[in-house]
Amino acid sequence: MEILVRILCVAAGYCFGLLQTAYIYGKLHGIDIREHGSGNSGTTNALRVLGKKAGLIVLLGDFFKATAACVLARVVGSMFYPDIMYPMILWAGLGVVLGHNFPFYMNFQGGKGIAATAGVIFGLLDWRIMVICLAAFILCVAITRYVSLGSLIVVTLFFLSFLCLGMTGHIINPVTGAAYAGGELTESYIVIFLFGALAFYRHKANIIRLAHGEENKIFSKKTEEDSNQ
Repeated sequence: MEILVRILCVAAGYCFGLLQTAYIYGKLHGIDIREHGSGNSGTTNALRVLGKKAGLIVLLGDFFKATAACVLARVVGSMFYPDIMYPMILWAGLGVVLGHNFPFYMNFQGGKGIAATAGVIFGLLDWRIMVICLAAFILCVAITRYVSLGSLIVVTLFFLSFLCLGMTGHIINPVTGAAYAGGELTESYIVIFLFGALAFYRHKANIIRLAHGEENKIFSKKTEEDSNQ
């Protein structure tokens, strides 16, 4: 039964992820975002092609669709499956990223899932992980102006911070008040690792350009290079 619950969480999350904010915003303004700039349906390309307002709207849309899925999983989990509430939230969040990255109605060509992953981090409601990831992203982008690098650092720190907190008994089930341990905690590690693996996979072209010093910087005038999200 609990396996079915996890499958339903991923499926529900995928449906949330299908809300392609950049694509919808572009269509409302008479363009297909996939035919402009990098061709990516995400925050950075919307920012470069449609401007700061569009970038902010897309960022918030992609962020809150993930948060909404996590809230739904949290509510259902706390009511019916309190022992696996954290895994439910994470599976739902992973579903959102999959729906965002691989929307079936767009030939499985969506964004890169960073804003959605940020929404999942927020949806966990752990201020420690939020502060670590947000501070690292802001600092990295402020210094390097590489959004892609900041994004990869965020998903890496998401995994490492959760791993450290979990191994020291600081991931607490808010329903039971007990520290997560055993299979549920290991499962959470695996799911968060998958967030990072997806992000690195979707950023493989960015990683190559970073290695060669050719990556596009935020607010630069170039729009042909692959966008971040």
